[in-house]
Amino acid sequence: MINLILFGPPGSGKGTQATKLADHFGFLHISTGDLFRSEIGNNTSLGQEAQSYISRGELVPDSVTIGMLKKKLEEENNDKGIIFDGFPRNVLQAEALDELLSESGHEISALIALDVDDEEIVNRILERSKTSGRPDDADESIIRNRIEVYKQETEPVFNYYDESNRSHKVQGVGEIPVIFERLRSLIDSL
Repeated sequence: MINLILFGPPGSGKGTQATKLADHFGFLHISTGDLFRSEIGNNTSLGQEAQSYISRGELVPDSVTIGMLKKKLEEENNDKGIIFDGFPRNVLQAEALDELLSESGHEISALIALDVDDEEIVNRILERSKTSGRPDDADESIIRNRIEVYKQETEPVFNYYDESNRSHKVQGVGEIPVIFERLRSLIDSL
């Protein structure tokens, strides 16, 4: 069983590549954004709790996010592995994820970071804004702020897993199939 974190700044292509990798390897693809939408859409108690924070413009606490993750892992049984997309977003979440997986005798096999420079990220998100319907995707200052928040809060997760030699970087610039092949090759070598 291989448990992966696909990692990178906003607009690095995590969602696109995670979907392709999950299809190719048969992994369970867990996106925290999808979890939130599902729990809120199904009006579960966790969804209601998350919505109460979101409606006030606050971040959903880690405990709620971990609760959703735990519920998803209990519902899904996949012996091939899991690919986490967009989680963990900070070291505390990484520690909580490790603890959650260890309860069932599992661990993160590798964190794979898509390496994409800031200017490429800005250009990708501005391009994405033409179809995403997200106003924050069309504002360069907001995009640059999101990149800075990523560097300050999320990037330390790379170092957290690197301490146990589980972090890897893959060039995230190029055609989607080329990036996929880079990722596939790395995963095959794990």
